[in-house]
Amino acid sequence: MILCCGEALIDMLPRQTPEGEAVFLPVSGGAVFNTAIALGRLGAPAGFLSGLSRDLFGQQLRRSLDESRVDHSLAVEADRPTTLAFVTLVDGQARYAFYDENTAGRMIRTEDLTAIDENGVDALFFGGISLINEPAATTYEQLMLAAAAQGLPVMIDPNIRANFISDEARYRARLDRMIAASTIVKVSDEDLEWLVGAGDLQDMARSLLDRGPALVIVTQGAEGAWACTRRNAISEPSRKTQVVDTVGAGDTFNAGVLCALYEAGQLSREAINALDSEQLAACLRLGIEAAAITVSRAGANPPWREELPK
Repeated sequence: MILCCGEALIDMLPRQTPEGEAVFLPVSGGAVFNTAIALGRLGAPAGFLSGLSRDLFGQQLRRSLDESRVDHSLAVEADRPTTLAFVTLVDGQARYAFYDENTAGRMIRTEDLTAIDENGVDALFFGGISLINEPAATTYEQLMLAAAAQGLPVMIDPNIRANFISDEARYRARLDRMIAASTIVKVSDEDLEWLVGAGDLQDMARSLLDRGPALVIVTQGAEGAWACTRRNAISEPSRKTQVVDTVGAGDTFNAGVLCALYEAGQLSREAINALDSEQLAACLRLGIEAAAITVSRAGANPPWREELPK
């Protein structure tokens, strides 16, 4: 099972009534949640770990996981509210306002967790806003470091929301530790610039590789994606599509990469280190093809495997 560890929330998506009134539609979401959903729909064995509320929104999140064949038996139930994220779209790009105080997801603690080595976990994924606020951020960091110490492959996509970070120095230090312990790091070009600074994209990506991971992937929106290991580097163009919005695009891409590695029997640090150019390209292609479908429709709605090109 590929266990996705991090936030689950309700995206309040902007809509308009027939009378022209502005309203919001509650849709299950969250960066890590979306990756779990996409993995399940692509056919990989997917699991989800977070704090899940018992409120009506928490029930909605569980239904969404069940419908996409995602195991949430390791999730921690709590009588706290569900995180809400109100979304606005500016030139097709999503902007977020988070309501996250004292929520089931944010308040998850290390003592709430079950030992992952007893539950058929083969790889783990981390990222999103769950790495920003306490106590969840420390909980997920400790879980990741423990998994890496056990030799389990770990992927991280920080999916940085700079306006949501209250203690930048602490957040940067946490990301440095998690990047060093990870097997795969995926960043957008904007994330990479925030982490490393301005410069040549490939040089900046390789500087992340020097920190410890086996594979670094950089997504560039309409320009496609670029990936490097210590042996190979490859780029893959984007797929032409009519973009409705970009919510969930990167999350779906992450699932495509993990699914490709799982299906090829390469979801281990040793195998990832040894990937050749064609194997790297295959991972990027599945991520890009899946993400292209997600951006072609409203909200984070990843494709089922049968929707992808054969």
